[in-house]
Amino acid sequence: MIETQFTPDAAGAIPGPDWLARRRVAAAEQMAAAPMPSVEEEVWRYTPIGQLDLSRYQLAHDGGGTSTASVPKYSAMADTSNGRLCGVELRAEAAAQGVEVRPLGEGDAELAASVDVDLFALMNAAFSVEPLLVRVPSGVNVEGPIVVRHWLDADGAAVFPRLIVDAGADSSVEVLEHYGSAGVAAFVSPVIEIRAAAASRVGYLSMQDLGPKVWHIGSQVSHIGAQAHLRSSSAALGGEYARTRLDTHLSGRGATGDLISLYFGDGEQTLDFRTFQDHAAPDTTSTLLFKGAVDDSSRSVYTGLIRVRPDARGTNAYQTNRNIKLSEDAWAESVPNLEIENNEVHCSHASAVGPINSDQLFYLESRGVPTETAERLIVAGFFDEVLDQFPVREAVPAVRDRLQSKIEGLGHRGVDGGSGS
Repeated sequence: MIETQFTPDAAGAIPGPDWLARRRVAAAEQMAAAPMPSVEEEVWRYTPIGQLDLSRYQLAHDGGGTSTASVPKYSAMADTSNGRLCGVELRAEAAAQGVEVRPLGEGDAELAASVDVDLFALMNAAFSVEPLLVRVPSGVNVEGPIVVRHWLDADGAAVFPRLIVDAGADSSVEVLEHYGSAGVAAFVSPVIEIRAAAASRVGYLSMQDLGPKVWHIGSQVSHIGAQAHLRSSSAALGGEYARTRLDTHLSGRGATGDLISLYFGDGEQTLDFRTFQDHAAPDTTSTLLFKGAVDDSSRSVYTGLIRVRPDARGTNAYQTNRNIKLSEDAWAESVPNLEIENNEVHCSHASAVGPINSDQLFYLESRGVPTETAERLIVAGFFDEVLDQFPVREAVPAVRDRLQSKIEGLGHRGVDGGSGS
């Protein structure tokens, strides 16, 4: 049982619609009765979860500053500060199409699905102050991304952003979400829900660039309808411990889900990813490509599962995770898995952990490129395959620049080889 200030009474005191207040209290009661996660559980293996002390954090009650992260030309933009919505701008063209970007209201109970994949998703359900809805009507093609920027500058704060993307049938939309912070110690637990209705096309890009004393434990749950296509991507560059769990449900015939991520750890960061590609309908396709680098004493963890259910004949599912180990003290774990309950499928997985490719390094050095410059070029090129597949193409240069700033700070060199499979 968890004994903290995150109580049912605290959840019930958050303003909002009656249905949301009831749901918050119910989630807080479930949370209070649940144990803290442990590394004894498979889904929490290799993590520092035992170091998390929730009593260090308090619910943030006031907004602060706002993000100054550069954004591309957008159709709508929302800003949050310390978990509170502080502004929404919706362009006239998008408003005329019926696009909505707003907090959940009285009539939105059916849009807020129950996401209880772990304790922290329950915490989000209990303590998210202003869940934000992005709603695109059927048949609407939104020109320009919808941008959501989250900023955190309250020391000791716990914040629980929640974003719901509801894309109607045969609609098209791209969403860019950016997480940033001042140099504070804080806890962030976001939940993102994406519903892609039949024949819709949704692109999602998350840029996580939190400060080095922030813990981030988030979940993304997606439901992809018949003939719909979701391309979900992320760049994880910040945080002390930053974890993202992705549950991708391909629930309609012919659904497609692409999962793409890059991550770069340095210092003593731990970057953690748990993915579930859940094929429940026939003729569905999912591809996963996650590539990361770890330097200094940083760590990365990737575990993924492709699950093919009995009715999902004709599934095509692929999972690839590759990691570069840049120092002797860095560490990366990669564990892909398959669970297949239908024989008429094509599925594969691959993972690797190792140093910079020695042949590539020799080629550049033999042509006069200094070793450190050659290493930086190789690492930058390693990530191009991921960057080339990101949606929200207008945001890619900013991601590339931030990634390059981490590459320029590469620490120890000449590492020993890792393991691969």
